[in-house]
Amino acid sequence: MASPGSHTFRSLPAQIDLPATEHQILAFWEEQDIFAKSVSARDGAPSWTFYEGPPTANGSPGTHHIEARVFKDLFPRYQTMKGKQVIRKAGWDCHGLPVEIAVEKELGFSGKGDIEKYGIAAFNEKCRESVQRHVDEFTSMTRRMGFWVDFDEAYWTMSPEYVESVWWSLQQIWKKGLLVQDHRVAPYCPRCGTGLSDHELAQGYETVTDPSVYIRFPATSGVIAELGASFLVWTTTPWTLVSNTAIAVNPKVEYQVCEIPNGEGVERLVIASNLAHVLGEDRKVIATFQGSELEKITYQRPLDLIEIPDSHFIVLADYVTIEDGTGLVHQSPAFGADDLLVCRRYGLPVVNPMAPDGTFLPEVPLVGGVFFKEADKTLVRELKSRGVLFRQLQFEHSYPHCWRCHTPLMYYAQPSWYIRTTAIKEQLLAQNAKTDWHPETIKTGRYGDWLENNIDWAISRNRYWGTPLPLWRCPENHLHCVGSLAELSDLSGKDVTATDPHRPFVDDITFACPECSQTMTRVSEVIDCWYDSGAMPFAQWGYPHKEGSAQALEQAYPADFICEAIDQTRGWFYTLMTIGTLVFDESSYKTVLCLGHILDKDGRKMSKHLGNVLQPIPLMDQHGADAVRWYMLAAGSPWSARRVGHDALSDVVRKTLLTYWNTRRSHSLHRTYLRDLPYRDADSRSLLSVCLRWNWCLDDDAGNY
Repeated sequence: MASPGSHTFRSLPAQIDLPATEHQILAFWEEQDIFAKSVSARDGAPSWTFYEGPPTANGSPGTHHIEARVFKDLFPRYQTMKGKQVIRKAGWDCHGLPVEIAVEKELGFSGKGDIEKYGIAAFNEKCRESVQRHVDEFTSMTRRMGFWVDFDEAYWTMSPEYVESVWWSLQQIWKKGLLVQDHRVAPYCPRCGTGLSDHELAQGYETVTDPSVYIRFPATSGVIAELGASFLVWTTTPWTLVSNTAIAVNPKVEYQVCEIPNGEGVERLVIASNLAHVLGEDRKVIATFQGSELEKITYQRPLDLIEIPDSHFIVLADYVTIEDGTGLVHQSPAFGADDLLVCRRYGLPVVNPMAPDGTFLPEVPLVGGVFFKEADKTLVRELKSRGVLFRQLQFEHSYPHCWRCHTPLMYYAQPSWYIRTTAIKEQLLAQNAKTDWHPETIKTGRYGDWLENNIDWAISRNRYWGTPLPLWRCPENHLHCVGSLAELSDLSGKDVTATDPHRPFVDDITFACPECSQTMTRVSEVIDCWYDSGAMPFAQWGYPHKEGSAQALEQAYPADFICEAIDQTRGWFYTLMTIGTLVFDESSYKTVLCLGHILDKDGRKMSKHLGNVLQPIPLMDQHGADAVRWYMLAAGSPWSARRVGHDALSDVVRKTLLTYWNTRRSHSLHRTYLRDLPYRDADSRSLLSVCLRWNWCLDDDAGNY
């Protein structure tokens, strides 16, 4: 490098084309392999670990992808400048519903039946192609914005070595007795035909307006029947009344029998005392009872469309509240987790009149073949005609939808595989307490609350393009969890190490049960794709099967830093910490930065429907990547939402970048004058040297950064 005294100063033009200059710098980085040199220059230095959260490359990248990459580029560069070596390994999230739904749309499919007619192997090959199709777009955007990350060594969650690593981790969890099958009510998407996990559920709530109905259930035994009263029940899901099995009351709550005017006569209704105001001012209290006194009183159900034997009586449940409604909750155990627990305690049947596609079974009168949400209107009319509808209102509330296809979800009783995360709740809380959260409020707020209310992770999916659940079962119900293709080769007696570890290929591999010698076949499910991404700290290295993976993991676990949008508190941040704690007894990261969401200039979410989407590369080509990067970094705290628009970016160019450029140009005009001044004393010469060195460094920065 030239010395300050011998350096040839370059004059700078008055005008600059920022995007063109950026392309010149990017070309220089590429030609000189500057990124690789910046990493290798720190060989032997202390390491600083950063994990790249893998994007799902089944669609074109958006402006929101720039935001996270800006921060994920800033901190590794800073740590490199401080003398650390920062390995930056890119990754691609390849599996799951996002990919499957995109391919279904391309093929014109409407559900799982079409996929199975087409063939699982052919469909999964289309999914593989879909993932690879958009990788170039993500790579181009990443390079255009100047984000340094290693694409040559990128991990792919669909690669055999990655899948085998995920299998190994599930085997460790299974050996601890924390991977189990159970028949529970869980969120279920009828369009996708699969259950969802609780953290997926949290990402799909939408505001909807549903019918809110108050229904009379006439008592048929006990003191309530003697008083000629009906139980008053409130629900926002009229479709579940078809399978009403019981009514739950809180044993510690006081209930009133109130008499109110009804046309020319009166009627008597049972309601929680604290909620009796919904009956109006003309009510008269006839009697009061504790909830515990109402147990086992029978009633007449409002709809008798299906057979439900030995049921329809009052049950006790502590979860019933008196915050809204009537203090009486109708029980439909096939569609409610609390309902199922309560009804099981009373030995009540679980009758499910719903097909897996979300329609009522054809044999159900009145609503057979009708989608569950569309059946509400028909059922409300029927309730009114039967004289049991007390009141109907429209109720606006937040209702869960599929986070990918936006279909309304139902809570649906079905067998599923679970990871018993509730068994490690205290460990998760302890790991969270050690984590450096930004903003700090997330630790005890949004994320801390999530852990406090943790439920078991529904890990299995009844789908096709995903990591197959590595469990094999025999007719005697013995189970074996496989941790690698090499192990599967030993069990099956043939070399299957070159087999594609996806459906349908692994489905065809069988072996003799080690316990009873009967044939073991793989269970049909694949796993939650969020498990794939949460396993990346070790699976990116092919741990423990790949040579050198143990050393790589030791040097890179846990991460010093991760960074994604704030909604990942219930997504990637959760799965990283949970899997790390389950498998290694330690969270996968030390420090996490949560980023705010990207909005349009008016504060609205960007969407194709609104026509307000800003494409990332045209945006950078118009204003320059530096303008976009600067705005993402400087427009408020990292966790604040950013309103991105052309006016805001133009302000960055005018007020920040061009101001810097004009300052640099001013220095360039005066440097020769400063150098040639005849300074006579040592202090003056020293001052001149400092000025020249500063200008020389600035010039070197501008030319080579």
